[in-house]
Amino acid sequence: MDTLHFLMQGFDVATRPTNLLVALFGAFVGTIVGLLPGLGPINGVALLLPLAFALGLPPETALILLAAVYLGCEYGGRISAILLNVPGDAAAVMTTLDGYPLARQGKAGIALSLSAVSSFTGSIIATCGVVLFAPILAKWAVAFGPAEYFVLMIFAIACLGGMVGDKPVKTLLSALIGLALATVGVDSTTGVYRFTFDSVSLSDGIQFVIVVIGFFSVSEILLMLENTHNGQKAVKASGRVLFNFKEYCFTFWTMIRSSVAGFVIGVLPGAGATIASAMTYMTEKRLAGDSGKFGEGDLRGLAAPESANNASACGSLIPMLTLGVPGSGTTAVMIGALTLYNITPGPLLFEQQPDVVWGLIASLFIGNVILLVMNIPLVGLFSRMLSVPNWVLVPAITVISMVGVYAVHSTTFDLVLMIALGVFGYILRKLDFPLSAVILGFVLGEMMEDNLRRALSISAGDLSILWGSPITLVLWALVVLMLALPGIRWMRRRKQIKAQADAPAA
Repeated sequence: MDTLHFLMQGFDVATRPTNLLVALFGAFVGTIVGLLPGLGPINGVALLLPLAFALGLPPETALILLAAVYLGCEYGGRISAILLNVPGDAAAVMTTLDGYPLARQGKAGIALSLSAVSSFTGSIIATCGVVLFAPILAKWAVAFGPAEYFVLMIFAIACLGGMVGDKPVKTLLSALIGLALATVGVDSTTGVYRFTFDSVSLSDGIQFVIVVIGFFSVSEILLMLENTHNGQKAVKASGRVLFNFKEYCFTFWTMIRSSVAGFVIGVLPGAGATIASAMTYMTEKRLAGDSGKFGEGDLRGLAAPESANNASACGSLIPMLTLGVPGSGTTAVMIGALTLYNITPGPLLFEQQPDVVWGLIASLFIGNVILLVMNIPLVGLFSRMLSVPNWVLVPAITVISMVGVYAVHSTTFDLVLMIALGVFGYILRKLDFPLSAVILGFVLGEMMEDNLRRALSISAGDLSILWGSPITLVLWALVVLMLALPGIRWMRRRKQIKAQADAPAA
């Protein structure tokens, strides 16, 4: 009953006219920022944080604004992923695998509307989880130390092999390419320059914006130019801009499963929406078996990552509020917002600042309703982007991509590096290497290295810490299982082919 009382108190805060307007503004800005390739929720929240403080907004209003931007970016990232095959942020990488094929089949409206409802479902389930399980899950998240996180990252990479069942070797090689790119720059522990080739521009490493825009946007531009010829017809969206009841029922349990899994993964500090979307996509593909058409436009392959990444975004607020530990890069910026107001996140925050905490939680419910109401009517407008001819679309994507990359360091070197990575990505795509695995390997690389170094520092170099707890043992067992599954599937397929070949002779 105390929880319900505090939640009602939170709704009283969140429904104040000023806070409603702020949530509406934040949701709109977040959607636009998420739509732009490479920006993502971290940039969106970071851009509005100084504005919120400069305007003198009270802490609860400022947090409601930043949370609305955060959710809006998670919604918006799917739009460019589906329509242009260019993910708005790392969490939307998995959305491209089935979202873009659906758009090319003339089902852009169906994909956009279903992804919006999936995002809404994931956020609402996760927000209910925040209300009900925050204290319990925060204690469970403390059990994950550096060693557990390192093995979790290995498990995530092992799961990549299951995304594309017919080419696990190429998938794992793609992930290794991403891990290799993540090692470029100054070693955070020793200060040694690694793989910079005496270039000052590489001393800070390769920025995520450059990698994602190079591999996805530039390579997609090259493919567009390759496929452009006289008389080419633009892709037309189908007459339906909304999914039907049958399609909703087909993906309903996928949304529920992925939302719950995404929420649990989001509670783990540092795990993030990228891992959540990758794991849930892999899980749904395995559950679908031979009946699925994942990678070719399966609605479940769209619903799973969209539900998971939004659920993870909401779940990441739990360690931020209850432990003072950022659950993601975006919540790290939000912790910075709390410190600007001299508020210390942690277990006492619920007692000392109930208006701030419960106002933020209640605003998540309101913000998701605003985003759903805002996004569904715009589906038809967004889907018309596909009817734009390539001679207009290619220059527009090029300009947006170059502006986004140039804004990172304002150097022409970044533009050259973007083009080089784009050509490399184009070659990988022609050789049928999945680029999603490259991006995920790049995102996980830094986290893997940091957690491994922390674990070895704690144990004074004793490697047994990597398998010394029940959690790590379970994760290692799952890693072995994931690596063995492609071989098991190959042997099973071989037996089936042999049985079919022997059947006529019998």
